Amino acid sequence: MFDAINSFVTTINGWVWGWFMIILLFGTHVFMTIRTGFIQRKTLSKGIKLSVTKDPEAEGEVSQFGALTTALAATIGTGNIIGVGTAIAIGGPGAVLWCWLIGVFGIATKYSESLIAVKYRVKTEDGRMQGGAMWALERGLNMKWLGVTFAVLAGFASFGIGCATQVNAIATVCNENLGIPKWPVGIVVAVLTGIVIFGGIKSIARVCEKLVPFMAIFYVIGCIVILCMNYDFIIPALATIGRLAFTPGSAAGGLVGGGLMIAMKMGAARGLFSNESGMGSAPIAAAAAQTRNPVRQALVSSTGTFWDTVVVCAMTGLVLVTTIMKNPSINADTIENGGVLTSMAFSQIPYLGPVILTLGIISFAYSTILGWAYYGERCVEYFAGSKVMFVYRIIYLLVAAIAPIIALDLVWLIADTLNALMAIPNLVAVLLLSNVIVKETKKYINDLDAKDDTPVPVIKD
Repeated sequence: MFDAINSFVTTINGWVWGWFMIILLFGTHVFMTIRTGFIQRKTLSKGIKLSVTKDPEAEGEVSQFGALTTALAATIGTGNIIGVGTAIAIGGPGAVLWCWLIGVFGIATKYSESLIAVKYRVKTEDGRMQGGAMWALERGLNMKWLGVTFAVLAGFASFGIGCATQVNAIATVCNENLGIPKWPVGIVVAVLTGIVIFGGIKSIARVCEKLVPFMAIFYVIGCIVILCMNYDFIIPALATIGRLAFTPGSAAGGLVGGGLMIAMKMGAARGLFSNESGMGSAPIAAAAAQTRNPVRQALVSSTGTFWDTVVVCAMTGLVLVTTIMKNPSINADTIENGGVLTSMAFSQIPYLGPVILTLGIISFAYSTILGWAYYGERCVEYFAGSKVMFVYRIIYLLVAAIAPIIALDLVWLIADTLNALMAIPNLVAVLLLSNVIVKETKKYINDLDAKDDTPVPVIKD
């Protein structure tokens, strides 16, 4: 029975992640890059500075930094560690280049989807901000049916990408490195998650503001140490990644490239899973930010893709490829689990390597659980009302509790599939509202302190 389910999900996953999705996703990234005048330049020159600038007088629930770290909490997760390793194991080193390119061009899409999330956001009677692809589709395009579709897909996706895969990863790393049985880990994570998420976005943001910078810096330092140890293989690794991104071939350590299609497919899938550009999840957090105008917060949000993929995922990929090339005894062709590859890489650091990896996975995964709990809440509230929020939270915590005993391979496949499906309505919103995005960008990009006086509509439950 399990084999039949796994085979069915694998077939669906292969279909949704075919050429259509790759063209739609990467095509949107390139299209919005052109339409916004290569907004990536502004992300680096202005977005990073704005991300740490407070604007308490602007309307919203949390600071710009709080919204960014909440989004980063959800995006910087096991996809940055295990996901990149899986991409290399299945798609070859070339997948790293496509994952990176998805991130670079994806900055424009993250900017665009966050802009319309803020522009079309609404406010509940008790002062909570609501926004995201569902509201952009409803208010911007009068396509509520598609907004409901997105919300339903995202609501269900939160249990997979945001909860089950992350808790499973925590349980696995605790079991393999600390000898802790898997099942108690799920219960502990569920309790810790419940303490935070019942406090709403402000509670989640407070935790993420402290956790995200620490975990990212801690992990990046570990990667830098390994790259210093593998310094003589960095240039050969870059050359191998570039060559195997387009053509079949092999390299040291059993590294094999399957050619353009498999490298693009795995790179795009892991890139989207990691940075979520185009998926429509991060804009839900952006809509809650205290910001003077949509462009201001859109720039802040777009920095998330830069940090997540252009920096963290790229470093992980380079660490793994240099490690495999340096150690011929590691036969990457026989390893299908990305976590195994990453563990081998970090074991190069005496004593501290496994500790860095263990703490990295635990903190990355736990932060993702918190961020996606908020995403799921907003989506479920959109199509079912605020009265079901308590039920949603209880189910979310139950999934966390039982996740350690769920088959991880099947969960990853389901999460991948839901990612692609929920991206479609979000990309429809971005593409059909591209004129609005261009208009708003021209209006505010050179005067980011200008205030948008358009009143935020108040909705009734």
